[in-house]
Amino acid sequence: MPRLFTALEIPHDIALSLSFLRGGLPSARWIDAENYHLTLRFIGDVESRLADEIVAQLDRIDCSGFTLSLKGVAAFGSKKPHSLYAGVEAPQELAELQAEIDRICRRVGLPADPRKFVPHVTIARLRQPKVEEVARYLAGRGNFSTLPFRVSRFGLFSAKDSVGGGPYILEEAFPLAPDGAAHHEIAAGQMPRYRVG
Repeated sequence: MPRLFTALEIPHDIALSLSFLRGGLPSARWIDAENYHLTLRFIGDVESRLADEIVAQLDRIDCSGFTLSLKGVAAFGSKKPHSLYAGVEAPQELAELQAEIDRICRRVGLPADPRKFVPHVTIARLRQPKVEEVARYLAGRGNFSTLPFRVSRFGLFSAKDSVGGGPYILEEAFPLAPDGAAHHEIAAGQMPRYRVG
């Protein structure tokens, strides 16, 4: 069974802006633009029956769509940087969606995620970087920002068990209600449906 996670897709024009951040850091393994995403909850390897239960629960989420934008570039791992990411300026709706997904995962028996949710889009993995080179890279890109973009759905993705970076496959898409409308008011069949497993 592939590793599963929930995430927001990054629109093509925003991904293009992120791709301009590539280069200038020899230790970086850059993420391909088509694999940019904002992880909401890592799920991991689960059996097909549990995956189907998770899909059924996620399909019941009743949250509204929202607008967010990317701002700033930073690194995870202050003393030993291991990845670069773009920061996220997000409304409360993002935190509420993530919390609801996390509650569902714990309700079906998955362990709690030990990491605090920090919304971000990973742009590179670092291999034994020199701290001063990372600092120089970040200093030159601190003013990065994108135009706001609308989030109208989230997805369940699968990934091969690797060091990260893709390719990622959208297994199932879940629409978010437009302008605060209830989830059940969205027309059936509006989003493509995929069966996990």
